[in-house]
Amino acid sequence: RHLMELAEESNALVALKAHDSYHRPFFQLARESADAISHTLDQAIDRGLVGFEHLFDRDYQPIEGTNPQKYTTRWDALCDELLPPIQEPALASRPEVIFVHACDDQGYVPTHNKAFSQALTGDYHHDLKFNRTKRLFNDRTGARAGENVEEMLLQTYKRDTGEVVHDLSVPIYVKGEHWGALRVGYVPEGR
Repeated sequence: RHLMELAEESNALVALKAHDSYHRPFFQLARESADAISHTLDQAIDRGLVGFEHLFDRDYQPIEGTNPQKYTTRWDALCDELLPPIQEPALASRPEVIFVHACDDQGYVPTHNKAFSQALTGDYHHDLKFNRTKRLFNDRTGARAGENVEEMLLQTYKRDTGEVVHDLSVPIYVKGEHWGALRVGYVPEGR
């Protein structure tokens, strides 16, 4: 694990410093999207659409009858309205990108991409792959992404659906406070 973390740190440094790094365009995409989400959530507070304390409320309420388990919060419906206009164009911007979504500092994804927010069917394997919204991704990768406050965190992992992806995350701040992260998942180079 320690060797893997050192490799991740090295890759992140290269991505930040070398403009010709494979990871550099994904970092730029993540940073621009995270900044747009920060601005959007700041404006939502300013306009009285949501309270600052609501956005930082981590009282996840289980949604009955969901498997994998889904949750709702006091603020996820607002994210369903505000985040797709940022996340969907980012997702469509590069063919290597698999997902682009915000998560809070605990790994909760209030609003996933439309491709992963399909109607629940009751078929566990189908829903695991195609309805990933409103889930708490508190596994090692998701937890590290959400709590990260460094300029960038680059992880490579095997998703619970079987794909191996790079997961590049950058922090999201709301009113100057760390709220969570913007995660970009994309295929490893050469695949």
